Amino acid sequence: MFGLGIWELLIVLAIIVVLFGAKRLPLIGEGLGGMITNFKSATRKNKEEQAKIDENTTVTKEENS
Repeated sequence: MFGLGIWELLIVLAIIVVLFGAKRLPLIGEGLGGMITNFKSATRKNKEEQAKIDENTTVTKEENS
């Protein structure tokens, strides 16, 4: 994963625990999870809207031909 071995990941995790503290990690994880969920939802909505726009422009072009 990203060219990092198990030891590098453990060191990064240890640094994160030292910086933020063990009590705040669940809150940080919850916030990141919420951000990912919101991002996926927005991306999905954008794709649906783009598909509708593409469908409408295709129908309009076919009608004009």
